[in-house]
Amino acid sequence: MGKRIKVQRRGRGSPTFRASKKRKRGPVKHPIFKEQQDEPLKGEIINLEHERGRSAPLARIFYENGSKEYMIAPEGVAIGQEIVVGDPSDIRIGNTLPLKDIPEGTSVYNIESQPGDGGKFARAGGTYATVVTRDKQRVIVKLPSGKTRSYNPRCRATIGVVAGGGRTEKPFVKAGNKFHHCRAKNQKYPVNRGVAMVAASHPHGGGQKQHIGKKSSCVSRNAPPGRKVGLIAARRSGRKKR
Repeated sequence: MGKRIKVQRRGRGSPTFRASKKRKRGPVKHPIFKEQQDEPLKGEIINLEHERGRSAPLARIFYENGSKEYMIAPEGVAIGQEIVVGDPSDIRIGNTLPLKDIPEGTSVYNIESQPGDGGKFARAGGTYATVVTRDKQRVIVKLPSGKTRSYNPRCRATIGVVAGGGRTEKPFVKAGNKFHHCRAKNQKYPVNRGVAMVAASHPHGGGQKQHIGKKSSCVSRNAPPGRKVGLIAARRSGRKKR
């Protein structure tokens, strides 16, 4: 009887496969201040910080009501810059306001899925979304994946592009750098090929040659854990015919 393969062990969600919360700065969301819902809230960037496992730098904001919060830093901001959260406010990098007040064609990030949830979309380093069109019922936004999605006009977003976009241009060079990068996010590294394993450790393992064999590498979307490896619910496979 074989052991549980990696996809089975990861699916259980044990602490072995969870990213560590050590040295985390805290929640990074749009602020919600009940006492100032009708007025824009001003703040000042007092520091730019790095958080373990996050692809974008964080900006620490000191708001005029005395609270200190974190926000995802956009490209072009600096320490000492003033930002505004709420409506009405200027269309300026770092300001946060509802989608209904953002002009079409503006680059935004950290978009709320529902009004008041703090931001869910376009948060990775170097990413941004674009406001396509607006009306009274919904706002259409083009996400970094190229997909368009409609949002409640009261959902908030921040103007600009997330900083840290050039991180993928520099190669890791050494395996040690890749190891520490993956460890911060608790990603498995290095990753062994299934065909290089024995049959007890992976469905693609076994045999003298490192080859999947006669069975297909495509599996059903409803395949059970342990069998769901390879090309999952692939629409097609093989080389394209010209």
